[in-house]
Amino acid sequence: MNRHHQTFEIIKRNPRSPRRLAKIITSHGPVLTPIFMPPGTKASVKAIGPDDLEKIGAEIVLVNTFHLFLKPGLSLIKKAGGIHQFMGWPKPILSDSGGFQIWSLAQAKRGNKNLVKITEEKALFKSPLDGSYYGLSPEESVEFQFKIGSDIIMALDECLADKIDYQSARLSLERTQRWLVRSQNKFLELKRKNKDQSYQPLFFAILQGGRFKDLRKKGLEFIKKLGGIDGLALGGETIGYQMKTTLQLIKELRKDLPPDLPLYTMGLGASPKDILDITAGGIDMFDCVNPCRLARHGQLYQGKFVYKNKKITIQSETKDGLIHILNAKYKNDFNPVDRDCDCYTCQNFSRAYLRHLYQLKEPLYLRLASIHNLRYIFRLIHLIRETT
Repeated sequence: MNRHHQTFEIIKRNPRSPRRLAKIITSHGPVLTPIFMPPGTKASVKAIGPDDLEKIGAEIVLVNTFHLFLKPGLSLIKKAGGIHQFMGWPKPILSDSGGFQIWSLAQAKRGNKNLVKITEEKALFKSPLDGSYYGLSPEESVEFQFKIGSDIIMALDECLADKIDYQSARLSLERTQRWLVRSQNKFLELKRKNKDQSYQPLFFAILQGGRFKDLRKKGLEFIKKLGGIDGLALGGETIGYQMKTTLQLIKELRKDLPPDLPLYTMGLGASPKDILDITAGGIDMFDCVNPCRLARHGQLYQGKFVYKNKKITIQSETKDGLIHILNAKYKNDFNPVDRDCDCYTCQNFSRAYLRHLYQLKEPLYLRLASIHNLRYIFRLIHLIRETT
């Protein structure tokens, strides 16, 4: 039996679409899919604690190698007993490899100088924290993730910009493929040396190729031929940034995607509608900073979930599905953000109170707003599972 059959189980398939209900087995317990993974990039989901996350319904969170590599560093996390103990989160953790963050840093120019240089050996970059120079190779990224105790380890990739030209996309894809082989070799080496049998991390590959379907297909064939992976992620700025292109790529790749691996769209889930669309396309895992970011900027999800004719729709009182809490009409509105929501915020506080907190920049607002937006997403996830 292939290893991924032991770590990924499809529970139910939707007869009308590629949508499915499945389970990923990790060292820190199972994760049901479809699943939204709140980004805890720097070992913290902004403004809320692990107890809030559990009550909201989170089953797995995401941390980032690039940020944790810079601060606090591997030594301190190991002294704490690993990433789970360090951040007080007992459930599964997926660690991004840092490729997207390195690409993001490369887009920033200070003094007209790029902060990143990509070589065949590794990514070289200047720390945005203190200006020090660092390098991160595929081997170093995987080793960092393994040694902090991540449950799902991502291969280091070279992330692509949405509008990159074909030739550059091809060369970058080929480098990502070479880096995948190096990442996997390091992962297998660390597993052979690992003496803790209770820790059995999973290894995910990242598919690049930009908006070019033929490059995506070439990359996919390379990954399938390589074998030995536990999950497949679709990466690059294109994914999630341009939803129309994203959905078209998923549709065009559908018949070629491995049916027995969890599928992960990285950085996708900016809106509830996006989540409905990608799960209908058979995507199992996704993460996005948007729910918490919108909350922090005074925008709260609102809308009734309606399941009719075997389809989920959202009926909101606003055109964009968001309560803009600073709007003057909420000053005397003592209704909850969403009447159907069972979160702590909606069960105990009004729109008027949240507006009051937001105006005064009270820290409590950040927690209450983030709890609501995340719980709203998880309520949608649970409905998607129930109706699959």
